[in-house]
Amino acid sequence: MTLGTISAQITDYANRADPYPLFAELRKQPVTREDDGTYLVSTYYEVKSLANDPRLSNDTSNRSPGYARFGKTEEDTGLPPSFIFTDPPEHDRLRNTANRPFGPPHSPRFLHDLRGDLAKVVTELLDAFEGKDQVDIVDDFAYPLPVTAICRVLGVPREDEPRFHGWADALASGVDPHPGGSGQEQADTARQAMGAYLSDLIDASRRHPRPGILSALAPETGPGGSMTPADLVATAVLLLVAGHETTVNLITNTTLTLLRHPDILRRFRHEPDLATPLIEEVLRYEPPVQFVPWTTALADIDVADTTIPKGSPVWLMLAAANRDPRRFEDPDRFMPERQDNQHLGFYTGIHYCFGAPLARIEAHLALPELFRRVEDFRLLEDPPPYRANAVLRGPRHLPVAISLP
Repeated sequence: MTLGTISAQITDYANRADPYPLFAELRKQPVTREDDGTYLVSTYYEVKSLANDPRLSNDTSNRSPGYARFGKTEEDTGLPPSFIFTDPPEHDRLRNTANRPFGPPHSPRFLHDLRGDLAKVVTELLDAFEGKDQVDIVDDFAYPLPVTAICRVLGVPREDEPRFHGWADALASGVDPHPGGSGQEQADTARQAMGAYLSDLIDASRRHPRPGILSALAPETGPGGSMTPADLVATAVLLLVAGHETTVNLITNTTLTLLRHPDILRRFRHEPDLATPLIEEVLRYEPPVQFVPWTTALADIDVADTTIPKGSPVWLMLAAANRDPRRFEDPDRFMPERQDNQHLGFYTGIHYCFGAPLARIEAHLALPELFRRVEDFRLLEDPPPYRANAVLRGPRHLPVAISLP
């Protein structure tokens, strides 16, 4: 395998169902320089170190011309970058403000108080399985639950899902590392459209407040506020998309992994306490975010006997790091009983996944109930068809034959 082709192979759809042999090859040297000057970092300790290094920037305006860009600027879409594509202090200002109505210390019960409503959604989705002998886990379960959850969190009408579904798909495709092209143009157009929709919704919530964090944040915008109105719209776009995309993959990847490990599935049915370590092991073994391709070196950085020059694009290969044998014993084995499972499935450092607590709640509500209610599953396609997205990797469909008690 030549250095100039490994990133192309990782992003090639032909390898989507099983990219892990490529990651194993990549780990043979912790840092790989591609022919275009991009550096791929693939081993656990090096990825974790760089993700916590302030010399590595998420602000893609620092990239040299010619490299793939993400989180387009206000000039491109009419909106400033969302906080995932900013560095401190801008990142801290935006993220801390967004967190006030979402979690501790200001709103410690917000997510807890959603659990009852989300449990009802799980029950309703599984009730709809009655009378069916085949379902698509993605379309019939793993997608509608997180979409409903993030709509309730934000205060977005659930019935508007058909309006924003296509925009969300286009925006998710925009994080794939393809330079320029129609994919990025479609993502820019979708961000403008979703921004206009959410701006109208936020304006309406100022006049008539409704449950959700958008109404809670709306008064904080404007002169002297913690966010500008454009900041709030950009944050809303990020949370609406990221708030369900990764959780769909988490639920689907967990279902697929359990169906491929029937011995562990049998244990899971009878050991409810297995849910927490099992979900954490899926986050290591089949992470919903495979790599972060949008960071840039702000200075020369020495890592693993390699100097990454200032200005170089850097990909942090989370899924490769999660299977690093220097950090995890028998890393290619799915072991829910694994001890000290400090995986990178939700990233690390200041950009640790904002919605991780919500994703964990949804997975803990959905997965035990799914396997309690459905007596028997049979995969109809293995591997199933995967999404085109290399970064946000998960099955596009997961058709299964089912049997209910």
